[in-house]
Amino acid sequence: MTRRTWIPVTAAAAVLVALGIALVAVRPWGAPQPEAGGASTPTSSAAPDAARSPEQLRTDFLDRYVQDGRVVRTDQGGDTVSEGQAYGLLIAYANGDRDRFGEIWTWTKRHLLTDDHLLAWRWTPDDGIADGQSASDADLDAARALVLAGSSWDESRYTTAGKTMASAILEHETATTELGTILLPGPWADSEPYRYDASYASPAAYDVLAKATGDDRWEALGSGSRAVTRAVLAGSDLPSDWSQVHADGTVDPMPATGGDDRVLYGYDAMRLPLRYAEACAAQDRSLAGSIAPTLRRQTQLAAQLDLGGTAVTGDTNALAYVARAAAEQASGQSAARPTASRTRQPPPPGPTPPRSA
Repeated sequence: MTRRTWIPVTAAAAVLVALGIALVAVRPWGAPQPEAGGASTPTSSAAPDAARSPEQLRTDFLDRYVQDGRVVRTDQGGDTVSEGQAYGLLIAYANGDRDRFGEIWTWTKRHLLTDDHLLAWRWTPDDGIADGQSASDADLDAARALVLAGSSWDESRYTTAGKTMASAILEHETATTELGTILLPGPWADSEPYRYDASYASPAAYDVLAKATGDDRWEALGSGSRAVTRAVLAGSDLPSDWSQVHADGTVDPMPATGGDDRVLYGYDAMRLPLRYAEACAAQDRSLAGSIAPTLRRQTQLAAQLDLGGTAVTGDTNALAYVARAAAEQASGQSAARPTASRTRQPPPPGPTPPRSA
């Protein structure tokens, strides 16, 4: 199995829009809610988009980054990653934009869908698929978007595609440990100790796919993911971007590979409170809210913190504030708002990407 190197890059735009804005409108079990309210997406006091509606922000994202169904990372040489395509599907669904949803899925199916019914994670204009390995967070979001769209719009082709991808996730992107069933970052991480990114787990997506498929394994995956997340949080104030999970259930924080040997709360881990705050279950929201006290110690949040909450960089990032707002709301402090101005604008969509070693 090909090993991967994970190189931290800012993922703020995609996550801010898809998991900060779209999750407000994408109800786990309901139809699209373009005008739905919910947790406030935090913005800088000077942010030009502060008064724009969630629907308009979603439309802006689609207008800016989607080209003929492809979600383009304009700051990464014009490449495309499966996470961006999945966010595009969620956002188009949230906006009730059936035409754009269809364009994004058609491109995704034609260029990224593999024989295993998962999504190749990276595509470039010059080479086509640059790496055929999959990333489970993108697969989860895409499968979720497909079954939601299929149900809401009575489109059986979407439902079938989403259920097929859901089955492939369970088959190729999970493992069994003493803590239960866990979500692997991809099939490449199928050897013990298992590489683990707690921010890939999505309780809301598990619930959607469990309802769509009737497969009890989604409930088991939810329980296992929750147990691993508790273990990740048990040893530190903040979750690490990456961990390793042993078969006996032992969980160790670890750095992302790629030249940085620090163990950090950064661009990956910041998605954890978003994923868990979105869930309806009190135990999931409790996990999201547990990191709020650490994050509220400072008014201005750095883009990367150590696991005790101390800044390790002077850079700031919109995602840090979205994550804190999600944690605060999950803990019952919904009035929390950031006051610091952002020093950087979020770049175009892109995950912390897997790179072949």
